[in-house]
Amino acid sequence: MNPTRTIPRVPTRTRRRVLQQGAAALLAAAAAPRLLAQPAPLKVRVGYIADFHGASMVAVANKLELWKKHRLAPEIKSFTNGPIQIQALGAGDLDFGYIGPGALWLPMTGKAKIVAINVVGFSDRVIAQPGIKTLADLKGKTVAVPEGTSGDMLLRLALAKAGMKLEDIKRVTMDPATVVTSFAAGQVDGAGIWYPHVATLKGRVPNLVELFSNRDALPKNSFPSSFVMRNELDTPASAPMVDAMIRVIKDANDWRRANLAQAVDATAALIGAPRAALETESSFAQYYTSAELAKFSGDGTVASWLSGMNEMFRTFNRVPEQVDPVRYYLGARYAAVTP
Repeated sequence: MNPTRTIPRVPTRTRRRVLQQGAAALLAAAAAPRLLAQPAPLKVRVGYIADFHGASMVAVANKLELWKKHRLAPEIKSFTNGPIQIQALGAGDLDFGYIGPGALWLPMTGKAKIVAINVVGFSDRVIAQPGIKTLADLKGKTVAVPEGTSGDMLLRLALAKAGMKLEDIKRVTMDPATVVTSFAAGQVDGAGIWYPHVATLKGRVPNLVELFSNRDALPKNSFPSSFVMRNELDTPASAPMVDAMIRVIKDANDWRRANLAQAVDATAALIGAPRAALETESSFAQYYTSAELAKFSGDGTVASWLSGMNEMFRTFNRVPEQVDPVRYYLGARYAAVTP
């Protein structure tokens, strides 16, 4: 008769460790297919303008890591104005950008598509050197503007309201930084420019005169800024990128509206601008939630803003005709995209 063999007893702690390791291995194996199935982030090139309304969306998206949340890998580029971004979109060097109201005539003429409204702004000004008290006093004088921007637009609108023509002044075009330098040096008599540049100039020319602002054009005109994309992205193949970008914009917009002071901080850090100047600029706008903008996109409110701008640009000979906003604003797409 064979003696009974004694099976070595495995300590309880060792058995527990083996079971835990086995369970962990099973969980890892179950999760592996899902990890492998996750798509890589989509590369996207995004432009902004270095002021609060033009850069805050990007700043907030960076702060909250919204790019990662919506699976985008952004290459972020700074521009001095909207028309240059439209050129970059047309050349295929940029996917999405930001434009102020003065550049809206470019999407209206087929150069880009609007994917979202940003804010309705009041930050543009026609300013003059001390001693110039009215728009009529600008007659025969030199006025600087960045070509095709909201400053240029507001100057034309102000002159028309004063019963004047563009030919009544000496209009010179230059980039925003040169406008600031030239005005501060007294080389030009007036300018069509916007905050925070106006705030910068007030520090150098304390007695400058604000002759006209966006608010002076209300209620006939509203001045929405917007986010735009290159036309080639309006295809089914590019839908994942476009929808992801709209989600980033919506999330950033709602957080900015609820946390304006923190959005100013984030934007100041992004563009290296004085916080006080951006805080002042941030006060010159009407902010809407993404839900409100979606509603406005469907009930005709945004269309009325854009049509009003269209009519103004037609009188400036920027746009030859009235264009249905549905041709260049993806309002239904904006409203349909959910977080």
